[in-house]
Amino acid sequence: MAGLLTARVLTEHFSRVTIVERDELTGEWAGDPEADPREREVRRGVPQGRHAHGLLAAGLNVVEELFPGAAEELAGAGVPSGDVLGNVRFCASGHRLRQVPIGMTALSFSRPYLENYLRAKVFALPGVRVRGGTDVVGVEADAGRARVIGAIVQGRGAGRAEVLPADLVVDATGRGSRAPRWLAELGYERPREEELHVDLAYVSRHFKVDPALLDGDIAIIIGPSAAAPRGGAVMLQEAGRAVITLFGILGDHAPLDDAGWRAYARRLPLPYVADVIDASVPLDDAVKFRYPGSTRHRYDRLRRFPKGFAVLGDAMCSFNPMYGQGMSVAGVEALRLRDQLALDGVARFDALRFFRSVRPVIDIPWQIATGGDAALPGVNGPRDLPTRMVNRYLERLYAVAARDEVVSLAFSRVTNLLDPPAALLRPGIAARVLAGRRMATA
Repeated sequence: MAGLLTARVLTEHFSRVTIVERDELTGEWAGDPEADPREREVRRGVPQGRHAHGLLAAGLNVVEELFPGAAEELAGAGVPSGDVLGNVRFCASGHRLRQVPIGMTALSFSRPYLENYLRAKVFALPGVRVRGGTDVVGVEADAGRARVIGAIVQGRGAGRAEVLPADLVVDATGRGSRAPRWLAELGYERPREEELHVDLAYVSRHFKVDPALLDGDIAIIIGPSAAAPRGGAVMLQEAGRAVITLFGILGDHAPLDDAGWRAYARRLPLPYVADVIDASVPLDDAVKFRYPGSTRHRYDRLRRFPKGFAVLGDAMCSFNPMYGQGMSVAGVEALRLRDQLALDGVARFDALRFFRSVRPVIDIPWQIATGGDAALPGVNGPRDLPTRMVNRYLERLYAVAARDEVVSLAFSRVTNLLDPPAALLRPGIAARVLAGRRMATA
């Protein structure tokens, strides 16, 4: 996803854009607009594609900016759509947040379907070339190692490595990025890493779900709480299916067998997901995806970096996926890359300025994800006084948001990356949270 959105941005600045993809791209994965959307094979390079995915409001705004009319087109093709707060049932720390329409669109789709849609759009752009079944094994630098002048690629399974000359190489290869090693090989400092281990696991199945069971909602999301650090999601999808994902941390993972999986769902903080499971027809067996933890590579703190090279998306920072931030953050980063190219010009593009421009883009979701994880028992996250105070405040906020639509809206705007977390501390919101808390305990 990061690569597709970045490729779309690069077509505005370069006459030719080459996408190097490790998986073979045929049929649906070649961006064939005639591919049957019900035949949604999951690419090997995207093992998380079988599980629940979300595009936050900020991410959908990016897609709309790069592909005008996309939301309407996807909804017209059968992707469930609704209001981001009015039709998405979000539950935090055992509280169901008050739902009210706020005029922002939400889509509920399968990851393969959205990928195929965007891939067809990007591959049809003039100047875009695709190298499928190919690995990037390094970067080629000039004699002084001051500029990257190409990507070293090799066909999977056979063939000699070759250099694809380039004015700009963008690494959007995800968590497995080898950019830190390539930098070291060129004599540059590796970026410092920040990590928060959570040992998260998604265990998912597809179901035939009667939409009436969701009472007008297109998705149900139950987040973990300190008392019950596990969660689940029901997301309606195209072609009349739904994906149901159960997730837990630090080894508290849902079983793969039917009885154990259902029992795990019944022990979530609220019953909504289990109720849908009990009333629906399973279409497949459970599959598991494990995620070790959030990782941030601090490229923004480097003092030297080669020209002609950039890193973006999960290759720069990957977040605990239960917060649904990854695709949206990558999209916003792609727009910042466009802005930096417009400001610098292609020849003078400065990756360090780009990294620093996206620092606040990453800071906000990183604070949300790591702060939320730190509140869960057993997670070795920050335990300083400010973090503890914020987490106690959020516990109060969730309880108030269950009945106060103003507080619920403020929280939704933050989680959809439209407002910074500090918005929840503004006097008008803080007064409602504190007053609501006093009313609840009076």
